[in-house]
Amino acid sequence: MPAYEVEAEGTAQQEYGDLLLNYLEQLGVEYVFGIPGGAIEPFYNALARSERRGGPRAITARHEAGAAFMADGYWRNSGKLGVCCATTGPGATNLITGVASAYENNVPMLVITAQTALSGFGTGAFQESSCTGVNTVELFNHCCRYSTLISHPAQFEHKLTTAIMNAFAEPMGPVHLSIPIDVMRATPAQPLPRVDLPDLLRKPALFDNDAVGRLYSELRLAKKPLFVIGDGAGEAIGLILNLALGLNALLVVTPHGKGLVSPYHPLFRGVIGFSGHQSAQQLLTDPEIDRIFIIGAELGEWASQGWQPEHHKQRIIDIEASESNLTKTLMATLHVRGRLESIFEAVLKRFDSQGFNKTRKLIATEQTIVSEPTPKNLELVRHFCLDEEAKYCSDASPIKPQRLMRELPNIFPANTHYLADVGASFSWATHYLHPHDRRISGRRDAKGGLFRASLNFASMGWAIGSAIGTALARPDKPVVCITGDGSLLMNGQEITVAVEEKLSIIFVVLNDSAYGMVKHGQRMTGAEEIAYRLPTTNFAAFAEAMGVEGRIIHSAEDLLALDCRALFNQQKPTLLDVRIDQDEIPPIGMRTKALQQKS
Repeated sequence: MPAYEVEAEGTAQQEYGDLLLNYLEQLGVEYVFGIPGGAIEPFYNALARSERRGGPRAITARHEAGAAFMADGYWRNSGKLGVCCATTGPGATNLITGVASAYENNVPMLVITAQTALSGFGTGAFQESSCTGVNTVELFNHCCRYSTLISHPAQFEHKLTTAIMNAFAEPMGPVHLSIPIDVMRATPAQPLPRVDLPDLLRKPALFDNDAVGRLYSELRLAKKPLFVIGDGAGEAIGLILNLALGLNALLVVTPHGKGLVSPYHPLFRGVIGFSGHQSAQQLLTDPEIDRIFIIGAELGEWASQGWQPEHHKQRIIDIEASESNLTKTLMATLHVRGRLESIFEAVLKRFDSQGFNKTRKLIATEQTIVSEPTPKNLELVRHFCLDEEAKYCSDASPIKPQRLMRELPNIFPANTHYLADVGASFSWATHYLHPHDRRISGRRDAKGGLFRASLNFASMGWAIGSAIGTALARPDKPVVCITGDGSLLMNGQEITVAVEEKLSIIFVVLNDSAYGMVKHGQRMTGAEEIAYRLPTTNFAAFAEAMGVEGRIIHSAEDLLALDCRALFNQQKPTLLDVRIDQDEIPPIGMRTKALQQKS
């Protein structure tokens, strides 16, 4: 039977829930993350029918925010629309934190919430969230690119396609459909669908040819160029690295861009912004740098960390696909807009015909990823951490967080995908974690970054849910979630989803019995030391209670003794309860300094 047809008393009928799933199937979507409930039951009936025929299936979260985080991770690693859903009332409002996080990070996501029957609006129906109750359409309007109620079946197809197109428009982001139960279970009067969504969503290779010509001239004139790379550069990163090799351009990344450039790249100088590296931050104001090319980077507070681009207007060239990013760097001598892959293809073609001013070795194919960095490149990475070299190599127990981050790439496979949670976890990982990715140029998978974080809205627990979405999107890749005890106590229940789905994710929990970022931030800024303590918790035992293998890690010796190949092969998650040194201060000095300046 067609994908959108359902059985009903021996006849084939089509409901709008099946239509919705048929459109998702057009886009290659495999999963819908959410939690069922009475008002959204017709959609879950359609999901059951979809699963039986091999179409999109339901992944049941434990909290609706976790469902949104999973959808977020799924998109980041598959490039396919993230989809999450919830029933009416509290189910819908529970989604908001995860959806707001996606909004701030430009993650395309379809958010489906239920409503009570239209006839019940204004009557105090159970969990009513219509315009006469807790108005969820209006609530989501503040954290979505598009939020609407489908008040009549005739609107369904039009509003659904409009929503999905808005999700992938620039700037990308979540979109919300509120669907009453009677509309979801209605039967279309004529065969649907009628719209070819993949064709509508196909991105043209557009760019401003005059601006690209000026960009080429600026690149040729640059004597000591610096490339500042953000996560928006993902689709073009291989081309960008080819160009950097030809120009001998130094490379730095924003916190969101970490993972796109190998830390062992000979031109890489580290991460700018929050918990970044002094070697990278200093380049932004180095008078010898005559051109700063900002590529796919949102220079909000997390990335700029006190650097003021307007003071360097004459040497800044901003290259962006997203209009929202351009507004963050209005003070530039040149703005180049368009699809980044098309822009850098055009620039490289000009250099291929005209030649580079410097001798270069262009490597046009993807480099092999190896498990061990060379001694020379190891020293290059170490210079990011010279301020605490002894701790980076310390054998102390409890383990130093610096040493933990150093060893993670040594015990896990080279193609491991790392997700770092908000808080001290992200801070330690940004500064000290250097995955053994040694690709230096060539074409790349646009979703191939080995490190992910979610800043801006900075939702604790994001990495736990996102790791599940990542593992579902990339079942062939090892996935490691780096989180803290605070985040785990908020969202640790989502690990049972990994158990249910047989996902061999490794959860690395930095256990210091505190909201670490809060504790150290209070101490560094002279604030009252209050409300940061957490109870001493055996998270290994917590894991075992959920059917997860739990290990307590006290030292580097304990960590290095793990058989990680066996852990990744057992088709269930593992939790490492890492008892870190509670007195070690995460690299948040620039952040606390900025807070003090604003007070």
